[in-house]
Amino acid sequence: MANYSETIQRVMDELGRLPGIGARTAERLTFHLLKAADDDALGLSDAIRDLKTKIRPCRLCFNPTEEEFCAVCADSSRNRSTICIVEQPKDLLSLESTGAYGGVYHVLMGHIAPLENIGPEDLTLDSLLGRVRTGQPDIETGELTPITEVILATNPTVAGDATALFIQEMLAETGVNVSRLARGLPAGGQIEYASQTILADAINERKTL
Repeated sequence: MANYSETIQRVMDELGRLPGIGARTAERLTFHLLKAADDDALGLSDAIRDLKTKIRPCRLCFNPTEEEFCAVCADSSRNRSTICIVEQPKDLLSLESTGAYGGVYHVLMGHIAPLENIGPEDLTLDSLLGRVRTGQPDIETGELTPITEVILATNPTVAGDATALFIQEMLAETGVNVSRLARGLPAGGQIEYASQTILADAINERKTL
């Protein structure tokens, strides 16, 4: 019985590990790369290598960046007294696309999900608590701005709601005002798939908890 060579099979196996890529798609992509011009195929390889070697989490908010601080945290025009908490970097980008929010962010890099063995210690919650307690620094001057509001922008799902409740309780001792995105967002939905209008309304109509 004929089989693919070890190299081809390895590429297929690696592609098949990507989310949403089944065996057939991995096979098709592998042969597309095999037939592609060297510059195109190796360009993809170089881009992936750069992704893993050049990108790092922002020192303050954990948004992926090539610098020590991401563009949002480094922007002195942002309102540094308000932190918007999101689960993933893609949620940050979705909210930014509305143009309705001018504060800074904190990326949790996930949500609390006991059935998936993801607990509070697996998220960036310790850093969040530290930011709320000490304030947001101006990257250029080092001046600290006290945090007056934290917006919980976790997804309106069971896991997102549980994570938001945990954060609300965690921040209770700080005395900071905590608000939540308005429920213009559908229950069970994902922020990244919501329209700009819905996200803008959710930000503007947020309510204090």
